[in-house]
Amino acid sequence: MSSIPCIPENRPHILVLGMGGTIAGLAPNPGESPLQYQAGQIGVDSLLSQVQSVIPPDIKLVSRQLANINSRNLTDAHLGELGLAVKEALADPSVRGIVITHGTDTIEETGLFLQLSCGKLAHTQSKRVILTGAMLPSNVPGADGPSNLLDALRWASTSIENCPGGIYAVMGGRGCMAMDLAKRHATSLNAPLQDSPSSKVNLINPSWLSGVKAVQAAWNEDLPIPQEGEWPWVEILTSHAGAHPETVNQWLKSEVQGLVIAGSGQGGFHDAWAQPLSKAMEQGIALVRTTRTGAGATLANIPEKDAPGCRASGVLTGPRARIGLQLALNAAKQANLVGKPLTWQDFFARIADLPEFR
Repeated sequence: MSSIPCIPENRPHILVLGMGGTIAGLAPNPGESPLQYQAGQIGVDSLLSQVQSVIPPDIKLVSRQLANINSRNLTDAHLGELGLAVKEALADPSVRGIVITHGTDTIEETGLFLQLSCGKLAHTQSKRVILTGAMLPSNVPGADGPSNLLDALRWASTSIENCPGGIYAVMGGRGCMAMDLAKRHATSLNAPLQDSPSSKVNLINPSWLSGVKAVQAAWNEDLPIPQEGEWPWVEILTSHAGAHPETVNQWLKSEVQGLVIAGSGQGGFHDAWAQPLSKAMEQGIALVRTTRTGAGATLANIPEKDAPGCRASGVLTGPRARIGLQLALNAAKQANLVGKPLTWQDFFARIADLPEFR
């Protein structure tokens, strides 16, 4: 690990994990084309140096670069390494909190993954894990990364009465539970938190905290992180006008273990897919329905009755439902290995039925 400033790692500190993304990006012509850039070009130490002069002196930092990628290229292996690093840090008494710099394109997948694999541990250890990123590369005028990073560091390190440990996100002066992240706009500076049900400017608002505590009370056991090479293969298919059965049929010949159907409206899918999806379930392929609209809940047995091998996603978007299904399939496999007769539906129900922010 490197540190800004250099301190012994056994002293109390905030751990900053770098994953790359736009916050670490560089634009070749920053004054002319700020949206033309390469993500993941500078290290997390360089990001911290941009805010070092305004970091409160009582916040001691240790940084670690896990990856430096465009987050659209996030892999299962990246998630696994990040999850293990977070679990290790949460168990370390010298770590007061954790900040993760991340690309916004897939930050919603990482947010749900960390909630499902580390959320209970973060809560019981009373530590905050804060995801943050940026919509503008680091070298353009008005770059939003430094202010987002500073907000994340402050929140991770500040003792806020009644604000529990957990997995959160901060961007654009707002915060939310990380499991509620979704990039809802292509260019807005607050895109990952825009219209997020749990997003608040005032992070210690009593009504917001009651929602946080309700979710944390319901999430009583973290799911295991799949070993490298053992992540279940799950794909997302979007139902649309003119859909062809071949879109589903081609997956029946593969080793795919789950399909997330991003359906129209309330999560319905084209009639042309009914027969091949039935065959998929007969072959043991797990099926989850969600909505392609990007908001609202997908409810069980609406608009039609769900087959036994199908589960509605609740408020999970397609990308988050995919992560949830991967972890549910793996958890069921691990449970069966130790003689617990649990199904992926048992685990996915715990995820999809978590309390909603309203």
